Formats: sequence, structure tokens, C-alpha cells
Amino acid sequence: MTTARPAQPSIARTHTLRMQGDWGAANLHRVCGWVGQELTARSGPGTRFAIWNGRGFVDGVHAVVRGEVDVAMVTPAAFVTAALDGRGVYEGEAHPQLRALGTVPQRDRLVFGVHRSLGITTFEQLRAAAPQLTVATAPDDGVNHVGIAAHALLERSKVDIVGWGGSFLYAEQPFPAFDHVLAGRANAIVQEAVMVGPWQKFGGDYHFLEVEPAVLASLDNDLGWPSATVEEGWFPGALSFRTLDFSDFLMVTSTELPDDIAYAIAWILGETREVIERQYAHLAPERSPITYPLDPVVMGRTPIPLHPGAARYYDALPTS
Repeated sequence: MTTARPAQPSIARTHTLRMQGDWGAANLHRVCGWVGQELTARSGPGTRFAIWNGRGFVDGVHAVVRGEVDVAMVTPAAFVTAALDGRGVYEGEAHPQLRALGTVPQRDRLVFGVHRSLGITTFEQLRAAAPQLTVATAPDDGVNHVGIAAHALLERSKVDIVGWGGSFLYAEQPFPAFDHVLAGRANAIVQEAVMVGPWQKFGGDYHFLEVEPAVLASLDNDLGWPSATVEEGWFPGALSFRTLDFSDFLMVTSTELPDDIAYAIAWILGETREVIERQYAHLAPERSPITYPLDPVVMGRTPIPLHPGAARYYDALPTS
């Protein structure tokens, strides 16, 4: 049994770390700020970090592989696996040099809901009725994982929104989609961030459709997108159902990152986790955008290979 904590890093040289987060004021940027602050405190004088704004999706992967940044935050974590061998939006451009520094857990799902006034509770009923829907979601622009996944889910479920006379209301971020629903401009939604408050305001007026097993299996087999359960009662009056898993923030880098910096970042994720946890302590863990308390062992279980420097930290964690 090993009980000692992994050694604290100390990088004597001065360096600059370039990171990419989200639009600027959401959770991925917070993680970057936390890591940058703690890394600077353990590095040589004059060390600096910069956080580029981004979108937190495919753009983060591209920024790393093109050498524009050293580290990027991407969500959901599992969607990055397709980049390793060039599937889906990465077709024709495999990136086997991608590595992970760790995950920051966020328990999330991508869900599809339709207004209860339509009387539809399954995809089979939806196809039979072919109703005119106005769907609030994100654009399928090759970058936004919400839009990419929403349109793939609908297409593979044989749901033809435009062909049935309906339309989409697009927004890059979740909250404008919630506003469309709350204002009555949309009667259907495909979105994530299921832990935030607006879902509880309108969720009781919506049926959330379970994604059919064959569709979930095809998305997993073809793209590496896993499925998960939304528990009964998560939305007001809703039964449990299966849908796409949209969990976790993945810290992505490449094999070019020096080992000592990779180790230091992994150590920061695991050993200074209270810095980020206290920013969410006012929320119940299950309703928090970061699912705390953070567990370093879990944070080291990544869908793509760990950077060797990061693996050295997780391998040194105490065992019982």
C-alpha cells in the first residue's frame, strides 16, 4: 500500500503556456485560469500564461494540433476520440499525436425534448406524426459539438425537421436556446447543460424522448459517442431515459508538450482541486457545472492516451 502523495512540481526555468478555453466567461476558462495560476506559482520568475478564447469543441483540438496553443479544454471528453483516427468531422485528418492531461468531471447529457401538447413520447410516434417543429439547438457547423451531435441524432433517428415543414433556431450557447423555449418561440429542443436552472422552469412542459438503442449503438460504433441514463425525476415529471452522454471537460495537449509541464499540470488538477471546487460550492454537486468533489483517480481516466508526464502523476497516486 502506498500512502505518500505525488511529489510537488518545481520548474526552475521561465516559460509561457498558451491555453484555449471557452467564449471567455464559462467553465472551461475557469479551469484554464486555475491551472495557469498554480503553474505560474511553481515555475521560474517571469513565467506567464495566456488564455485564448475559443468555443470548447472541435476548435480546441485544431488549435492544439496546429500549434496555436499548448493546451485546450474540450467538451464532451469522449468526442475527442474521433480525432485520433480521423472519424466524423475529422475525416481525412487523423491526429494520433493528441494526448490528455486529465479530465474535469461534468455529469451532462444531450437531450431531445418536445412540447407535451404534441402528445409525443417516443421517436416512433414522432416519425408517425411528422409534426411541424421549431427546434432550439446549436448549428451543425463542423465545430460546435452540440450542433454536430444534435443533427446526427435527428438524422439517424429519421427525423426530418425541415421536410416536415419545421425549422431550427440556432444559437452557439445553451442559454439562448432556453430563452427560445421559455418565450414560446420553439416547441422542441436539443441541448446539453442539463444541470442548469432553466431546464427546471420548462422541463415539466416537455416530453424527453429516449434515443432508440440502434441509434445509440451506431453513434458509439461509428464515432465513439457513448450513451448514458437520465434518472427519473431529473426533469419535472420525467421518467428515466437513455440518450447521448455529454460528460466531462478534457484537457487536451500533444506529444510536443514537455514532460515536466505535463506532470505539473496533472499534479495541479489533482492536488489543488479545492481551488476550483470552492468556486462551485454554492451549488449542489449534482446541479453543478463541475461535478465535485473531484477525485484525482477519476480525473486520470481519459478517453485518449495520457501524456507520459501526466501519466507519471496519476501512476504515483496512493493505492490502498
